[in-house]
Amino acid sequence: MLLIYLPKITPRNRYCFKTVFKTYLKFNEYEFTTELENFLQYNGPKISYSSKPFESGIHFYASGLLEQKGIKEQNLTIDKSRELVQLFTTKQNAALPYDPFSSIFYMLSRYEEYLPHLRDKYDRFTASESLAKKEGFLQVAVVDRWVNEIKNVLETNFPELQFPKRSYRFIPTIDIDNAYAFKQKGFLRTIGSVIRTISKLDFSTLMLQLKVLSGKQSDPFDTYNYLLNLQKKFHVKPIYFFLLGDYGLNDKNLSHENSHFRSLIKSIADYAEVGIHPSYNSNKDKQKINQEIRRLEQIVKREVFRSRQHFLKLSLPETYRNLIEEDILEDYTMGFAAEPGFRAGTCTPYPFYDLDGEIECNLKVFPFQVMESTLKYYLNRSIPEAIKEIRQLIDEVKFNQGTFISLWHNESLSEEMEWKGWRFVYEELIEYAVPEAGKAS
Repeated sequence: MLLIYLPKITPRNRYCFKTVFKTYLKFNEYEFTTELENFLQYNGPKISYSSKPFESGIHFYASGLLEQKGIKEQNLTIDKSRELVQLFTTKQNAALPYDPFSSIFYMLSRYEEYLPHLRDKYDRFTASESLAKKEGFLQVAVVDRWVNEIKNVLETNFPELQFPKRSYRFIPTIDIDNAYAFKQKGFLRTIGSVIRTISKLDFSTLMLQLKVLSGKQSDPFDTYNYLLNLQKKFHVKPIYFFLLGDYGLNDKNLSHENSHFRSLIKSIADYAEVGIHPSYNSNKDKQKINQEIRRLEQIVKREVFRSRQHFLKLSLPETYRNLIEEDILEDYTMGFAAEPGFRAGTCTPYPFYDLDGEIECNLKVFPFQVMESTLKYYLNRSIPEAIKEIRQLIDEVKFNQGTFISLWHNESLSEEMEWKGWRFVYEELIEYAVPEAGKAS
């Protein structure tokens, strides 16, 4: 049993140590003590986490963040001289030259997203505002690496401690923002679409649209059989997120009452996991979220507990509080629209900590690492560049034995218009990301 000395037990350090040991290291054999005499007399494995070291046990430097209440600008002393960036550095005699627990808490709690910052036109915290982007470690799963440094210290000093081996996982996720490009749109939407296409003199799209509407060609966004075949071939377990909000400027999917759309959702739910894709206008509207979740539950005839915000709109802690009230247990929004990488510094699903309320919540955050529209639209990557960047991210996740989560859309697999060639990118991603045990023989 590992004994951990803390001068004071707070919601923050309780959450952080629990997350490090139970979520990341799968280790439950530890106890806290605030009694220094008990700590000094204990003969087993022990560590202290305080501002000053003791002669007994292994000491980790505490910068003070985990003892604080409220939210304020932090004195983030940063050292990038080593291969792994360090936050909250110290020159005192400690097991590590920085405070790994405050560093982990700062990233996982998304502390910086509670501080004053600029938001983009969609009211999102942007990658350019993040510490990880500014300091050049957005493509590194720093939290997982910091946890590994803690583990190495413990294993070196206490070889009797046993930490289970982590296992790499891959979760492909698909957002259905627009089930079909041309089908099932209704007379007025179809006529309006044809007129807009003609006004742009986009005759190649017009010909494609007419072929689809006349039944001579399948709808380009109807890539569901293709995705099912990939699922069978590589034995992956995808999650599909469906947009079921009312029609609006940024919510243009089919009506939830459309029989073909409902049939599609039911069919996918028979062979894959599904979740809700709360609409653009639902981000701060609890009534809309409730309505959209109930719609999906009514269609699939089972409870819905997974979610990803449309447009990746995430306002902390409000968005997560609203989801928690609706009994959502897993959220897959944690990632940036404009940059691939590790928004929370991790490739491991972890429990959400409400920094305003100073409480750990019953919601697990599943960070994703890459979205295809990020590479194509925001970064203008070529197909070879996109594949290279994706592989580098997968390598980082595999190195840390984490969970690689990709975000794709049904429409980007159409092999039509601007997405021609991107099926190859996705197939390369799947091939490279699938654990060795799941690869086709």
